[in-house]
Amino acid sequence: MVFEPRSSRSLLQRRSSVSNAIQAGLDGIAVIGVAWYLIYDQIGYITSDYVIMLLLLIGALAVIYDHYAIYRSNVGLSIKAFRLFKAWSATFCFLVVMAFLTKQSEKYSRLLVGELFVIGYFVQLFLHFAVREVQKRFMAHAYRLENALIIGAGDLANFLQQKISNNPWFGERIVGCVLIGDGEENGRDNPDGKQRLSVLGHIADLDEIVAQHAIRTVYLVTPLSGSEVINEVYLKLLDKCISVNWVPDIFSLRLINHSVREIAGIPVLTLSETPLTGMSLFLKNLEDRVLAALILLCASPVLLTIALIIKLDSPGPVFFRQERMGWTGEAFRIWKFRSMHVHQPEGGVVRQAQKHDPRLTRVGAFIRRTSLDELPQLFNVLTGEMSLVGPRPHALQHDTQYSQEIVDYFARHNIKPGMTGLAQVRGFRGETKDIEQMIQRVDSDIEYINNWSLWLDFVILVRTLNAFTGKHAY
Repeated sequence: MVFEPRSSRSLLQRRSSVSNAIQAGLDGIAVIGVAWYLIYDQIGYITSDYVIMLLLLIGALAVIYDHYAIYRSNVGLSIKAFRLFKAWSATFCFLVVMAFLTKQSEKYSRLLVGELFVIGYFVQLFLHFAVREVQKRFMAHAYRLENALIIGAGDLANFLQQKISNNPWFGERIVGCVLIGDGEENGRDNPDGKQRLSVLGHIADLDEIVAQHAIRTVYLVTPLSGSEVINEVYLKLLDKCISVNWVPDIFSLRLINHSVREIAGIPVLTLSETPLTGMSLFLKNLEDRVLAALILLCASPVLLTIALIIKLDSPGPVFFRQERMGWTGEAFRIWKFRSMHVHQPEGGVVRQAQKHDPRLTRVGAFIRRTSLDELPQLFNVLTGEMSLVGPRPHALQHDTQYSQEIVDYFARHNIKPGMTGLAQVRGFRGETKDIEQMIQRVDSDIEYINNWSLWLDFVILVRTLNAFTGKHAY
């Protein structure tokens, strides 16, 4: 049997609003207006080169602002200001790159472009604030809040209630929740002291609750094990002309770079996926190889000096090679400068380096304290086995040990391992004396995967300069 969607209409439809269209139009007019004024003020007339720049600017704004969800997310003003700044900066980066690639950069006034960047941003920020205030006041006087009901309970239901209640242009008021199961959690207070949802009854009383509270919208918040209730409830509410929304509770799982997409009009929830796909993979590989080659070129005298003194200090090889698990679980051999006397693991157990470890050589203690022993991993970066930034790879024996104690330990391998990472700059490096320290390291690694960007890589690299000579380096 071949499955075909029942409707040719895509199930994933973007919900737009008049206010969003107005906001986008105002932003475009403002940017063109500011640019036009600056061009006439500094040049006196508009040239074909500046017409091309403005056309590229508007086109880039449409694509980049959509990517950053500037018009599709209702967030606080401070978050909106930061997102707007990132999107506006990305737009100008695109223009600068295009100007240099086409060798047209000399045709544009740097002062004019700089003023357009600064003034254009603050004009847009003011417009977003103004539209928000007008919309808020309009909805407060023009509309009566509609009653909404949440079917289900627990942390996600409470979170949803708080977000809807704190968002004045939703136009809804959550009156309470209805329990699906007998043993469903419905405590009175959140840990942060905020009032939890008031429980109006059980799913069997749904008809009476809907009529009593004049419910116009329902949110079905179901755990993964409770989805069988959806069909019955949906058909019952359909007869009452009530808006029905389904919010599957997937957040009890450890989500890795989760997203929503569609395949031939069918909505697909991605629970776990590497962020390194398509252009993102290309950009990270480019970043790694270019920076690794530059660092290797600049640091080559240091590497040669360290190799020489290691050879003179103690018998044994200059480099230490050990098998580690990399991206998607593939094994590779890591490069490090040897910092310990040549020895065999006691009882076949690989021990982590400790403070004042007797196995360390005199040179080894210094290069570990300064993290210079990690420099040869630049070769791993150049060959594509590692990245400059990512979760630190552990010995295979430690992977086996910790994966038995931490359920989602191997989620770290959804991205390339790195020479440094978010966990390391937060101080979660060196010996892990208890399981809690490793859990903190894994949490930071997964946070990095969920929020990966080239900018985050840059921030971590800068912070690494301080972190790798701190008190946890030994």
